[in-house]
Amino acid sequence: FLWIAVTLVLLLSVLGLAAGGKLLVVPVDGSHWLSMREVLDGLKAKGHEVVVVAPEVSLHIKPSKSFVMKMYPVPFTQEEMDTTFQRTGQQVFEEGTFLERIVKTYEGVKNTSAIFLSTCEHLLYNKELIRYLEESKFDAVFTDPILPCGQILAEHLSVPSVFYLQQIPCSLEFEATQCPNPPSYVPRVFTDNTDRMNFLQRVKNVIFDIPNFFLCDVVFQPYSKLASEFLQRDVTVPDLLRKASIWLIKLDFVLHYPRPLMPNMILVGGVNCAHRKLTQVGHPLFSSCHSCRILCTLRGCNTGFTSEYLALGNSSVLTCPLL
Repeated sequence: FLWIAVTLVLLLSVLGLAAGGKLLVVPVDGSHWLSMREVLDGLKAKGHEVVVVAPEVSLHIKPSKSFVMKMYPVPFTQEEMDTTFQRTGQQVFEEGTFLERIVKTYEGVKNTSAIFLSTCEHLLYNKELIRYLEESKFDAVFTDPILPCGQILAEHLSVPSVFYLQQIPCSLEFEATQCPNPPSYVPRVFTDNTDRMNFLQRVKNVIFDIPNFFLCDVVFQPYSKLASEFLQRDVTVPDLLRKASIWLIKLDFVLHYPRPLMPNMILVGGVNCAHRKLTQVGHPLFSSCHSCRILCTLRGCNTGFTSEYLALGNSSVLTCPLL
């Protein structure tokens, strides 16, 4: 009888460890939220309790049966937010020289960053909401680190954080994790380079990195000041990001060029793709997702595929489920 009782106690202990956790979600609005929302649906289905904190004015963040929504006021209207993001989105597709594109990008980043920073300030200094979060005893914070507000909150609550991202401006994910990021190997944004570059392409890669230093100051320096004031100690954004337990990165070496990774970085590319069956597009080479995967891989290499094959492949990739 004693042996049976001990066995039951051990089994109940294991079941307790397997119980769902309590997760605090600090999302970033826009397209970042759309892929995160599907993950939250899955977490809810697995028995986790999910609480999302979001501003009363947002682009896409809406209540759902999958989570508890805690909202807080912000000092701008829906119309002001929509206008700012529409203008910034239009500027991305406007023609111009490299310098003109940099200036337009700078202005767009500056305007949208002001909205996100204001949102973060009103979250952190909402005493009633912060008191609720402190009393809720969360197990972890799930956030998109492209803006570090979620990590500031994780530091305040003294809970581990899980990051969910594709990339961070200025390659801060490399700096924060001390992950190698050589310009001779990792292509920079807007360069159109591959992971196989000659000397001039590598020089171009380095030059395209220079504007990042200015953009970083605009976007992240205010968060360093905000975090230092709120946490009451000097802290930088890389210091905050360095505390993450797990980085879930929405990349896949099937569709993206290979790059160095750190042990706590997990690739989850394709998690936000539509779940559809691959359709026949006119050639047996692309009649299965296996073939599609092969082509996706070869598109980044020097292969003998003709333009006709690549055109077919591009249409196949659009319907290829990667998970």
